[in-house]
Amino acid sequence: MDFETISIGGLFTITAVLVVIAIEAGYRAGHVVHRHRENEKESAVSTIVNANMGLLAFVLAFTFAIVSGLYEARKALVREDANAIRTAFLRADFLPEPDREQAAELFAEYVDLRVRLAREPGPDRLRQGLVRSARIHRQLWDMAIAHARTGSNPPIPNLYIPALNEMIRVHALRVDIALESRLPRSIWLVQYTLLVLAMAGFGYQMANAGSRRSWATPCLALSFAVVIALIASLDRPMSGYFIAPQQPMADLQAELAAAMQSRQRRRDEPGLE
Repeated sequence: MDFETISIGGLFTITAVLVVIAIEAGYRAGHVVHRHRENEKESAVSTIVNANMGLLAFVLAFTFAIVSGLYEARKALVREDANAIRTAFLRADFLPEPDREQAAELFAEYVDLRVRLAREPGPDRLRQGLVRSARIHRQLWDMAIAHARTGSNPPIPNLYIPALNEMIRVHALRVDIALESRLPRSIWLVQYTLLVLAMAGFGYQMANAGSRRSWATPCLALSFAVVIALIASLDRPMSGYFIAPQQPMADLQAELAAAMQSRQRRRDEPGLE
């Protein structure tokens, strides 16, 4: 079973249905067994069910800690990415004209692209954005290397190139965590296996205690479905439910827009130079 292909809503529905079915199956099995083994003590069954519930709670907490950690890492990388781009943009002033102006325009386009992808997530837009980002990286890198090889401007290799290198590194890290760091399928399988077993044990305990079917069962099913959907949403940043705050990148976008306007005014009014 490939959990990545199932939508968040699909996981929510599947989880709720599984919980109800497992409780009902355990309840019926408990009635059948209780007719033949009336001496089975309720306390023993309760102990086993509580142990299963404890294991399920541990796995859910463990899984939630993983995905919430990835979410926090994505938030931190947005800040790191904005700082790396800002540093590279400022150090691009070491480039001679006309490459200095071209680099500034590429940086502004790059930041606009990052903000737009965060606001409008989608597989096609993401694919196109990654391709364009790679081209911008290549253009900026080729430009820097061309001037560094001439030896006409020593600060370029000493300052600008390391900053550009750091920007590309952070970009690769963001792509890796956002697109490739996912919960392993084995964790999903263990999670659902324990969920079914714990709910079946809960239904069995109800039957063993002589209790009727409870109307609270759907509430329990919905509660577990919400938790599973929350975990899946945090695990899939492109789902649109939990997007890392992009305010640092938006602030940088405003800074670069102001800087580009200032450059344009200086070109239009040479006396301001």
